Amino acid sequence: MPYDVPPPPLDNPVYLNHRRWMLRALELAEAAGAVGEVPVGAVLVGPDNEVFAEAANRRERDHDPTAHAEILALRQAGQRLQNWHLNDYRLYVTLEPCPMCAGAIVHARLGLLVYGTDDPKTGAVRSVLNVPDGPASNHRLMVQGGVLASSCQQQLQNWFHQRRQ
Repeated sequence: MPYDVPPPPLDNPVYLNHRRWMLRALELAEAAGAVGEVPVGAVLVGPDNEVFAEAANRRERDHDPTAHAEILALRQAGQRLQNWHLNDYRLYVTLEPCPMCAGAIVHARLGLLVYGTDDPKTGAVRSVLNVPDGPASNHRLMVQGGVLASSCQQQLQNWFHQRRQ
């Protein structure tokens, strides 16, 4: 299992900060869903506790299978920093990353991954696979899962329900 950060109490300032950024990720995800993308949002927060990069899924719009929110946010950050090492950064994403995104997060040497809801189909941090702790991982990723999990899960379920009708 990745190096899990124990969940802080709900009134803890650390949790409140995580909640703040996950709410922003949910806003990005909502905007993506409104234009036909699977609603996933990602916010990369820097050491100064400010947004450094943010993105939402763009696979359909960009005709790009790699245009997941996490990948796009990591790319923005690398370009902005002119460096791919993100040791002092936190990534907030509404859905547990897939194998591609989990691999990119590990390779970016991310300081902390905070995600909303588990992905029982393609989750690659704890649900289906454990990329961060796999034999090919060269970075010990700290992970905090379950931040606003019910809101993140409900957003995805509502979007898929509407698409099926």
